[in-house]
Amino acid sequence: MVLESLIDPLRAKKHPTRLFFLGMLFASVAIIFSLWIFQTQASLIMVFLTVMISVPLLYGTMAEEEHEDWILTTESRILREHSKAVLFILFLFLGFLVAFSLWFVFLPAEYSSSVFSIQLDTIRQINSHAVFGITGSSYSDFAYQNVVSILTNNIKVMLFCLFFSFFFGSGAIFIITWNASVIAAAIGTYFHQGLTLSLAPSFLPGILTYAHIFSLGLFRFMLHGVFEIVGYLLGGLAGGIISMAIIRHGVSHPLFKKVLYDAGLVFIIGIGFLVVGSLVEVLVTPLFFS
Repeated sequence: MVLESLIDPLRAKKHPTRLFFLGMLFASVAIIFSLWIFQTQASLIMVFLTVMISVPLLYGTMAEEEHEDWILTTESRILREHSKAVLFILFLFLGFLVAFSLWFVFLPAEYSSSVFSIQLDTIRQINSHAVFGITGSSYSDFAYQNVVSILTNNIKVMLFCLFFSFFFGSGAIFIITWNASVIAAAIGTYFHQGLTLSLAPSFLPGILTYAHIFSLGLFRFMLHGVFEIVGYLLGGLAGGIISMAIIRHGVSHPLFKKVLYDAGLVFIIGIGFLVVGSLVEVLVTPLFFS
């Protein structure tokens, strides 16, 4: 109850950057309790505990955004308020991501491999299905196929966010938190490999070397990932708005069509972010990281 009551949606909209530090706090507390009580299952327990701490805030956010659909008269004002909610949830996600990444980096190897065991398995499965070369096709065909494949997968995740929010209220926070833990494991792995390969300039002192490689890892995965996360958040917001509208007013209310229209528009905007993210991942990220 103490952590859950630290902030509410209205204050979060006014001070979105505070959510970054709260996200770091939530994730760190979850990892500490996971290691303390559930060490052998820590990789999933830390995600569930982080979600549990965040659910009251996300539930309140969904309720607040649905309420604005009824009281605000123009779609532009409604979308402006939604953007504020998405912004502070994005900062919350970034807090999760940085905290998980730092714990991965600074925990002893035997602990980090245990705490992030399922996440590391997920990364290995993703890498095993990745395409590493071009055979019998032009680069443009290869890029197009990759964009379509990534976009299709991301839309599936976005639909999961929508359905989770629709059926479980703020259930999309589970998918967001899980993605944060997987990306953190990837960043931590990149960091350790970067130390081995000396990716930082030789003239940097020790702590700046760590900061340089960690920043590279964060940039490597969030260059395109930030667009994908915003898309997932918009999908979850759309599902949550519809769910709250049905619970509070029912489908027969005269303004329910307005809520559906708003949720549909939010979902379409989310797909637009996923399209941009897929293009950046295929066409831009490789320019910086081979």
